[in-house]
Amino acid sequence: MLNNISLKRNTLGEKAYQSLRDEIISLRINPGEMIYEPELAAKLGISRTPVREAFSMLVKEELIEIMPSRGARVALISEQKVNEAQAVRETLEVKAFTDLAKIWNGADDKYKKAELQILETISKQKEVVAKEDNILFVHLDEDFHNAILELAGNQTLQSVVHQMRGHLNRMRYLELEEAHHAGEGIKQHEHIFQAIKANQVQDTEELLLQHLRKLELTRPQIIKKYGHFFH
Repeated sequence: MLNNISLKRNTLGEKAYQSLRDEIISLRINPGEMIYEPELAAKLGISRTPVREAFSMLVKEELIEIMPSRGARVALISEQKVNEAQAVRETLEVKAFTDLAKIWNGADDKYKKAELQILETISKQKEVVAKEDNILFVHLDEDFHNAILELAGNQTLQSVVHQMRGHLNRMRYLELEEAHHAGEGIKQHEHIFQAIKANQVQDTEELLLQHLRKLELTRPQIIKKYGHFFH
C-alpha cells in the first residue's frame, strides 16, 4: 500500500511540475510573479505534497525561487542563461542532426515511418500558425526537433536539450509575439528535413544553425521592451 501511495504522489508531482512548467515557459505566469502552494493545489485538485515536489523540480531548473515564509516566485529571465542555453543547444543539436543526415535511408521502413510523422508535425504547424496559437506552435516546434533527436538515438542528449529549452523558450515566446516569424520557421524546418533526407551533412548543419539563430539580432530590442522580465 505504501508503495502505491508513493507512486501516486510521484505521478501527481510530475503532473503538477509539467503543468506549472508549461505555464511558466509559455509566459502565462509572468517572470517575477508569485505562486503559492495552497492556490496551486486547489487549482489542480491535489494535495500540497505533490505541489511541493513540483516546486523542488522547478527550483533545480532555476525556473522558480523559493521565498521563505512567502511562497515561490517565478524566476526572472536571465539573459546570460539564455545565451548559455543557446550555445549548448546548438552544439548538441548540430551533432544529432548531422549524425542523422549521415545515416538517413529513405528505403528503410523505420525512416519511412519517421518521415510521415515529421511531415505531419510540419503540417500541423502550418495549421496553428493560421490560428496564431503560439503555445501550440512551440510545442509542435519541439516535436519536430525531438523527432530528429530520437532518431539520432541519444536519450541523454534529449534530456539535456529539454532543460536547455526551458530557459530559451520563454525568450522564444516573446520573440514570436514581437517578430511573427513562425511561418519562416516552418519553411526552415522543411529545408532542414530535405537536407537530412538527401544526406547533405554540411547543408544540414548550416540550415540548422541559421534556424536556431534567426532572431538573435532582435533580442536586444525585445529585452529593452520587456526589461521588467529580465535580470
